[in-house]
Amino acid sequence: MKNLFIAIFLVAFSITATAQDKMTKSTTATTVVLEQTLGEFTQKELTLKEGTYVFQVSNNNAAPEVGLVLIEAGKDGADPKNHIADAYVSQMVKHGKTESSKEVTLTKGTYQYFCPFNKTPQYTLTVE
Repeated sequence: MKNLFIAIFLVAFSITATAQDKMTKSTTATTVVLEQTLGEFTQKELTLKEGTYVFQVSNNNAAPEVGLVLIEAGKDGADPKNHIADAYVSQMVKHGKTESSKEVTLTKGTYQYFCPFNKTPQYTLTVE
């Protein structure tokens, strides 16, 4: 019985230590803050270094709900298969709210970002 108790304790301790290790690891993603107003992003162009990013989008009375689409330059933004899906915000951004994307790893190149719901132009994001 004593051996069974020790075995259960060791398994529980191992699971707890593993969970805490995963919780304490910090992310290497950099946050890119974007704001939308009526018909536009306030950030008209971005230049970033290669790396991992989280896009944080704020809705400043732009539309009832806004979002973010990121594509490689030259691709058709109207076709969802060209969208970098991890750049989508976790949920539609309502008036006065802010939402974030998943982590997105960007390599050197040129990208376009826009919001189809707020009917923004396509802006340039350059990764050096």
